[in-house]
Amino acid sequence: MPKMKTNSSAKKRFALTGTGKVKRKKAYKRHILTKKAHDRKKQLGKTGLVDSTNMGNVKKMLLI
Repeated sequence: MPKMKTNSSAKKRFALTGTGKVKRKKAYKRHILTKKAHDRKKQLGKTGLVDSTNMGNVKKMLLI
């Protein structure tokens, strides 16, 4: 049986923390930034965690 391939797009977008949670980048920070507040843009620049409801799917894509 061949080896399982990791989802290449997922391995570029997600990273594991030390405790096994999955880190992600936040959306809405690419364009049309002039109408967004400074505080909002600062928060969007930080990393977030994948929600527990999606954790299984993301870990399956990363083969964890």
